Amino acid sequence: KNRRMKRINAVINILFVIFISQIFSVTTSAAQIDVTINEAIENLIDKVQASATEIDQEVDKTIDIFLSEIEGAEIFFNQASGILVFPRVAKVGMGIGVQTGEGALRVNGESIDYYRTISGSIVFQLGAQAKAIIIAFMTAQALEGFHNSNGWTVGVDGSVTFIDIGMGKSIDSERIKDPVVGFSFDPRGLMYGLTLEGSKIIKVIKE
Repeated sequence: KNRRMKRINAVINILFVIFISQIFSVTTSAAQIDVTINEAIENLIDKVQASATEIDQEVDKTIDIFLSEIEGAEIFFNQASGILVFPRVAKVGMGIGVQTGEGALRVNGESIDYYRTISGSIVFQLGAQAKAIIIAFMTAQALEGFHNSNGWTVGVDGSVTFIDIGMGKSIDSERIKDPVVGFSFDPRGLMYGLTLEGSKIIKVIKE
């Protein structure tokens, strides 16, 4: 984990150079800003990408934390048609805010595919952070729509309703009516609200 976070933090320097040279240029166009954001995303992806084995190990740990801290989580997972788990989504902000992470789609407890989430925008924040994200597909139709998509954009191809609860609390599965719901927590296990609006989730090939 420490080595991974050091690599993530190292990309701040790259983002700073890109930010200074591009965003504050009076001649910078919208198209150039898009290119700058894409370059920043690619740099961060290079720092966080992992093998299938590494992802599965981290997914197992993330699920274990969730099951141990949230009452009713096991029943909730059993009711879900599939769960998409991103053990560590890294976000770096320095004029350009980029967020990415890799995870696995679990169906019946097995990883059937691997995914990467990506988003980028102009922000006025400085710093880096990492969080875990779990997205549960509560119906077979929702799962099928996601799994068969060629890139799934949150807010366009489907919505994710994030449940804001604290660790040590419980999930009332009977009250969750949305077809796709999500949870997020930081390395300390604290739950907090989140939106993935505009984030793209794409399938990646892992060995």
